[in-house]
Amino acid sequence: MSDPSWVTILPPIIAIILAIWTKQVMLSLFAGIWMGFTILSGFNPVTGVAASLDGVIDVFGDPGDARVLLFTLLIGSLIGTIEHSGGVRGFVHFLETRRWVHTGVRAQILAWFVGIVIFVESNITLLVAGSVSRPLFDRYKVSREKLAYLIDATSAPVCAMIPLNAWGAVIIGLVASTGVDNPLEIFIASIPYNLYAFAAVALAGIVIWKDFNIGPMKAAEERTRGGELLWPNATPLMDTSAEQSPVGERPEDIPSALYMVLPILVMILTMPVGLYITGDGDLIQGSGSTAILWSICIAIGVAWIMILGSGKSTVNELMRIFMKGAGDLLPIAAILLLALALGDVARLLGTGAYIAGVAGAAVPTFLLAPLIFLVSAFIAFSVGSSWGTFALMIPIAIPIAVTPDLSTPMLLGAAISGAIFGDHASPISDTTVVASMASATDHIDHVRTQLPYALLAAGVSTIGFLVLSLMG
Repeated sequence: MSDPSWVTILPPIIAIILAIWTKQVMLSLFAGIWMGFTILSGFNPVTGVAASLDGVIDVFGDPGDARVLLFTLLIGSLIGTIEHSGGVRGFVHFLETRRWVHTGVRAQILAWFVGIVIFVESNITLLVAGSVSRPLFDRYKVSREKLAYLIDATSAPVCAMIPLNAWGAVIIGLVASTGVDNPLEIFIASIPYNLYAFAAVALAGIVIWKDFNIGPMKAAEERTRGGELLWPNATPLMDTSAEQSPVGERPEDIPSALYMVLPILVMILTMPVGLYITGDGDLIQGSGSTAILWSICIAIGVAWIMILGSGKSTVNELMRIFMKGAGDLLPIAAILLLALALGDVARLLGTGAYIAGVAGAAVPTFLLAPLIFLVSAFIAFSVGSSWGTFALMIPIAIPIAVTPDLSTPMLLGAAISGAIFGDHASPISDTTVVASMASATDHIDHVRTQLPYALLAAGVSTIGFLVLSLMG
């Protein structure tokens, strides 16, 4: 559209409202796409449906978008392959057999540290950290609610700052959908502005260091020190698959931790190599989507070679695991596909330019970053999905930065931070649920004990965005 008007904001607004109301992110995104193409079709709803389907299909016509979608599926295959190899179980056993944990404080440090270093996928982080640490927390009388908080505060926040996993691929893909020249460079530049992630991880460390227990967490700690693992009538959620060995398995038969560690290391180390090659010697100018795709393919290849070399599985078995793992992340890939299509139709409508103009005129510049943070937080808390919030907010936040004197990385960091906070605090978030499961604690008790810390970190982040905006 040559002259964007208020109707151009209808697609993202409809998507956001429906997502909050229905909790169905994919249907909400498609509704936004349909509205956008209906507007472009002269408000013909039937033509809008046909154009919407074509718009979704056209996403595959962009090589960068197609690579990001493929990577999202392949990371599921890598996760499935590592779990099938026993690498997660081997890593858990490796950590459990190191006897340096002999106090409650050290048990907490272990949970915090594992939550940081296992960043390939948030649920893997939660399950590994919870499985390793829960017996130690019980032994040294530290509450399971604190375990749930520590692993929840170091899973998604850390994953959202890494370009070498599915989180990074999704964010980079969404940034690319806004039309910026170098989405990987923008994402890397936004990492220092992911204030909530830093605040959440740092606060969790302070909680351990100073034994900082407030509100419901203080009561949970006192209960556990008195010998009660759970509150009366509590209903613990349990998922111990990552820590349990098959019946009758001897310690010497537990798979090596290398089945998990080596493929992940290979993925990390080959990423800059891919950037160097595709950038003709300049890492910053390299193709992030290509480098990520190469790195995950090589990591899967290494995992397959290790498993086949050990004789533990056949090619047919590995292929079945490969397809199942990809299928597990198919909903995420579908969300990303629809988000990219919504970004495309928003560009055709000129939504970003219109929002940027209105925001620049109606909202003081120094309030834009805090406002984006709070709006993202509200959406993520309501929807229970940080990825769904990324899909809704990143295509809105980045175009606003075309206003003079605004930092694109800072507004991107605000959108990501808000999504992480809302997801962290939401009782319907999948990561919140998995944290409760991995810690074998009551879900509502986890939400209640975690919320004061999440709000404290969010308050610090809001002030931080305000200060950074005022500093220019």
